[in-house]
Amino acid sequence: MPPREETMFSFAVVFFSLTLTSALVKLEPGGDSSYVAAVYEHSVILNPEPHVPLSSPAALQHLQKNLDIYEEQAARAAQQGAQILVFPEDGLQGFNFSRSSISGYLETIPDPQQESWNPCTEPQKYNNTEVLQQLSCMARRHNLYIVANMGDRQPCPLTTDPTSSCPSDGHWQFNTNVVFSSEGLLVARYHKHNLYFERAFDTPPQLEIVTFDTPFAGKFGLLICFDILFHDPKVTLVEKGVRQFIFPEAWMNQLPLLDTIQFQRAFSLGANITLLAVNIRNDELIMTGSGIYTPFSATYHHAQRGDPEEGRLLVARVPVLDPEWRATGEGVSTSSAAAESGFCDSESCSDASSVPPSSDTFTSSMMYDPFTFALLSETEGRVKVCDGTFCCHLQYQRYTQGGSEELYALGAFAGTHVVNGRYALQVCALVRCAGLDPSSCGQIVEEAESKMDFLLEGKFGTRYVYPSVLANRMVLEDPKHFEKAADGRVTMKHSDMTAGLITACLYGRMYHLDNE
Repeated sequence: MPPREETMFSFAVVFFSLTLTSALVKLEPGGDSSYVAAVYEHSVILNPEPHVPLSSPAALQHLQKNLDIYEEQAARAAQQGAQILVFPEDGLQGFNFSRSSISGYLETIPDPQQESWNPCTEPQKYNNTEVLQQLSCMARRHNLYIVANMGDRQPCPLTTDPTSSCPSDGHWQFNTNVVFSSEGLLVARYHKHNLYFERAFDTPPQLEIVTFDTPFAGKFGLLICFDILFHDPKVTLVEKGVRQFIFPEAWMNQLPLLDTIQFQRAFSLGANITLLAVNIRNDELIMTGSGIYTPFSATYHHAQRGDPEEGRLLVARVPVLDPEWRATGEGVSTSSAAAESGFCDSESCSDASSVPPSSDTFTSSMMYDPFTFALLSETEGRVKVCDGTFCCHLQYQRYTQGGSEELYALGAFAGTHVVNGRYALQVCALVRCAGLDPSSCGQIVEEAESKMDFLLEGKFGTRYVYPSVLANRMVLEDPKHFEKAADGRVTMKHSDMTAGLITACLYGRMYHLDNE
């Protein structure tokens, strides 16, 4: 999600740092294999004048500074046993380019589905492919699968046909993932489908569903940044049985619902997949947060204010997910392996929907959307809030710490988000308000002291619901129970929190309504 200077979110975010590795709870039924994955959150060396065109040699001099860092990190990852290493979106050239000023950075990337090419061993096959050659040799030298993001220039036919997507300069420019095998072979190329204010790049004329196979973990699917919020190619890949995803991004954090690690984890849990997610590190643009997520574990990093603005390598051993094991696939009932807690037994949980809607509701903006909120006025109880016919139910018990006063509210939203992207939502969110005035509910909060035991439930008009629990100082917690029922009812239960609650969210995506 490369930033556009005039649309950057104008809010202050306190940066926090946490690296957490959860033990693998279990492998899937019949699963006994694993592999070592690595992601590198890169503090990209930027071009200070991205709007000024550079010659290809001058652009390569800039690219080389970031390639040298990639080389160092590939060596480190290999030393730790990594078999695949992922670098972030825009990690080589940076961002804020125009269509013309990025031209010197682009290479023409052959389609590996049409031909076999190893840039390291066949450097003379194509001219002006220095970046591809270096990445290929890097993979070969360190015996790693390497995924990197770069710019691709592809010729297209100029025509007077008004329906043609070919730009007037006779070529397309694509935001592109490239994948190299451990022998240096170019094995995959994916052009980003969902652009985010990226004036330098074109939307591909056709949707690309791109996967690649590895000898150690089977099949991976490819996404880039803003793709994760949309049906294509993400859901299409999941529905084809892909359960391991590569996700480079340049994501600007936006609390309280779309912090990077929060939504990375939510997608992994909601879709029951492994996600190798890696972000740029840039404090000015509120970019940080990377991780290696499986349905059973999370290894992640979120930077803290005052931390040196430097890269972070994450390495984790993760299980190979069986593509045939679809019992908890996207949109199908799923529940965690954790035991049921004593907070809310099945009988008392089942009648949450019988609670009448709160008569004391108010509207407040959260993430630029008008949420209907109801306050949690007691230390325990039940709350119901509706936005039209869409209702959210909460049963909770709150544990205050240190006598501090904190205000919490349950919010519901059903509608189309239209700021910095257009997409249809149904959301249930329990949030800590920024202050003690109800008007502060929905604003950015980075710290909380109150812990909660809760059951959060909604009846959604979509199968695609993603759960998240975000705690004080950007700590992720996995819900003790998460279930999607056939009638659309989705429940998330959690207890015994390790830190104060910032947000608990069921984020439903109404993909079928995006264009209405």
